[in-house]
Amino acid sequence: MEKPAVMGIVNVTNDSFYVGSRVDEKEVFERIEAMQVQGALIIDIGAMSSRPGAEIIPHEVEWRRLSHIVSAFHKRFPDLLLSVDTLHSATAQKALDCGADMINDISGGTFDAKMLTTVGRFDVPFVIMHMQGLPENMQDNPSYDNVVTKVFDFFVRQIAAAENAGIVDLILDPGFGFGKTLTHNYQLLHDLHAFEILRYPVLAGVSRKGMIQKILGVDADNALNGTTAVHMLALMKGVRILRVHDVQEAVQCIHIWEKFKTPDQGDSDHGSYIIS
Repeated sequence: MEKPAVMGIVNVTNDSFYVGSRVDEKEVFERIEAMQVQGALIIDIGAMSSRPGAEIIPHEVEWRRLSHIVSAFHKRFPDLLLSVDTLHSATAQKALDCGADMINDISGGTFDAKMLTTVGRFDVPFVIMHMQGLPENMQDNPSYDNVVTKVFDFFVRQIAAAENAGIVDLILDPGFGFGKTLTHNYQLLHDLHAFEILRYPVLAGVSRKGMIQKILGVDADNALNGTTAVHMLALMKGVRILRVHDVQEAVQCIHIWEKFKTPDQGDSDHGSYIIS
């Protein structure tokens, strides 16, 4: 993580909160190819919606939606990293057996007791995300004495558990919108730099979420400009991975942040990475 990276979101579902992220299984490779051209380094594929109110689907259903994509991914995209978004250890096992490069678990390894030991058998990164409750109830009046301290303590516990399971590469995701109010989300955003002491890279997944919609009075379709603004704030707070629906705009945001951070360095041809 010498420089920030972009993780493109691909949802093989029909009920994700942002309609633009949903992709038909026949079109999924076209979507991934476009994200690669726009500058994504990682593709995060999920087959279960985790929007507020969503129910956990069986791993058999999840894997049925994912299997052909995961199996063919590296034949078509050898230069991309494949992340599989799942909280089922059985799905993780099958995905890793098929060559997936990392697992992104919205429960941070707490939903499925076998998740950490499963991932620990492979030399791959694991994304620890914080969530209060489960998607079906996480937004039912979430409460914290101090949300930053709570998330920090969760990371400390789960980092220890993951390392004990043999996982050596971890990524920390504070879980914006997962069991948090608008105030909680912006408290986390303001204090993101506090997680740097944990020595693992931090991922921000804010793309088009309610924390942006509510501030601007827009829906998900019109939340791209606000998303870019929050991405810039996250980068300034030390975030190393942006998990996004809109790859080109996130890559552009990183290029501008890089120039802002080192204004005296020589110019580089960033434009070659972006569709004009």
